[in-house]
Amino acid sequence: MKAILIRPDNQTVEQIELAGVEDISKHIGFDTITSDEIGPDGDRLYFDEECFLRGSSGRFQIDTVVPVSGPGLVVGSPDNGHTLRDTVSDPESIRARVKYL
Repeated sequence: MKAILIRPDNQTVEQIELAGVEDISKHIGFDTITSDEIGPDGDRLYFDEECFLRGSSGRFQIDTVVPVSGPGLVVGSPDNGHTLRDTVSDPESIRARVKYL
């Protein structure tokens, strides 16, 4: 499925392919994953729940969602993270909404 990887350490936003939920941990780098809704179309931002405790490098924020440290993944989820689908957003629209801190 299509997802968008945000890497604040080098300030990149790119579309990637995920095979399943286990790929989220692989791209984030940790198993302590949580997510926040980032718009009305069902896209969610997945990130390391303990990112600030770990001192991960690079921080970013999408719109007014709580800032994140380390990489994040935007993935479609119409039911609050219970199932995954292609992201509705494209890399350009996410790039316009990201602020690096």
